[in-house]
Amino acid sequence: MTRIIQSLSDISEQYDALFCDLWGCVHNGQQAYPAAIAALQAFRSKGGSVILMTNAPRPGPAVSATFDRLGIPRDAWDAIVTSGDAAQAGMIMGAVGRKVWHLGPPKDEPFFTEIPDDLRALGSVERVPLEEAEGIVCTGLFDEMSETPEEYRGTLLRAKYAGMKLLCANPDIVVDLGEDRIFCAGALAELYTEMGGQSLYFGKPHPPIYDLARRRLTAMDKVIDDRRILAVGDGIFTDVQGGVSEGIDTLFITGGLAANELGEDPEHPQEALLLPWLQERQLSPSAVIGRLR
Repeated sequence: MTRIIQSLSDISEQYDALFCDLWGCVHNGQQAYPAAIAALQAFRSKGGSVILMTNAPRPGPAVSATFDRLGIPRDAWDAIVTSGDAAQAGMIMGAVGRKVWHLGPPKDEPFFTEIPDDLRALGSVERVPLEEAEGIVCTGLFDEMSETPEEYRGTLLRAKYAGMKLLCANPDIVVDLGEDRIFCAGALAELYTEMGGQSLYFGKPHPPIYDLARRRLTAMDKVIDDRRILAVGDGIFTDVQGGVSEGIDTLFITGGLAANELGEDPEHPQEALLLPWLQERQLSPSAVIGRLR
């Protein structure tokens, strides 16, 4: 039975680590949520570990470089694991070939340039035009503020007929940038699959990013049983579904992507709307809260 809570502290003593989503939980793409920051700081002050787990297609260092601008202090987290980190490994291992076409905005350049030395030692990948490519590395739309996935149907059709696989570096379908909802790489991968192409995923809800997060805990000398880990996020089919699949308890943040569907007050979801909404999606998070606090 899903429990509606008012504060992370209501359940935090049951856990030693958080796998906490970023966008929609800790920030909105423009600024951090002060209450969420305070909740993470309080969890760490009592000995808990916070792994920020995001479907951002950029590697961890590139993501953390934005934290000062957003207002996310260093004492609110221990490590960062991104979909980009996990997808980089897949790319270097040749998941979609050695010659790839990059589908994504210029801001995702670090995906190709900031590669850890241990991965570089495993091989190299060359970026080429689509007509020369063996596969696609998709980090998003070229212009996420104005384009839609449907505008890429013709390009994706060419790739499908050429037998290319698409590596999706961000399984999210949409995110909210302030008041604007924008499409992510997951929307393009979803369309490609619907068209008959093959898409490969490495971020939430898929196993590679969770395996990487556990390795980060081990590197911190933290041996934590899955029963003592809580996955936190606002994506029902990414954060919650991923946690459930991994056997990890989940805390669903309803005031993020689902805010407009669960009542007029994002801080306090209406139980009468919430329970049927969860039943329709056949997912039961361990707990639910309006905003992380």
